[in-house]
Amino acid sequence: MESKRIYDGKVISVKVDTLEINGKPTIREIVEHNGSAAILPLIGDTIIMEKQHRYPISKDMFEIPAGTLEKGESPEDCAARELVEETGYKAGSLKPLGKFYMSPGYCTEVMHVFVATNLSKVDSHDMDADEVIEIVKISVNDAVKMILKGEIEDAKTVCAILAYAQQSKR
Repeated sequence: MESKRIYDGKVISVKVDTLEINGKPTIREIVEHNGSAAILPLIGDTIIMEKQHRYPISKDMFEIPAGTLEKGESPEDCAARELVEETGYKAGSLKPLGKFYMSPGYCTEVMHVFVATNLSKVDSHDMDADEVIEIVKISVNDAVKMILKGEIEDAKTVCAILAYAQQSKR
């Protein structure tokens, strides 16, 4: 019935739509996002993870590298770029693991997850100026245990590790 753009930002835009459901007007607040890519970087059975402070929840989190797709950028190109920027590793191989919607009740973001192997260290990498990332190496088995103990709480990281662990059993 009506759509009002409320905010246009660097990473997200927000609009409020009025629509009709079951004959009644309803309001939906929608966060628009270009999409993102996440990477499960592996050296053998070890995951190259990040530990970083997340301001909105005032907490340090264990995460896999990820980032927002730039306009016109493919998910695979984004994954390759973000892996180098955030970890200093370049992937010899990037294979899709899956994709999922981050929170489809109010957000359009779809995240594409890749497994990166045949990693090589690059001489220099350009981490974003507003990021403080500590690289942590954790085995897949230990990461699964950390998820089950509630020590890894980031959704993309939980999804990627559990999907990979399940797929590896086949």
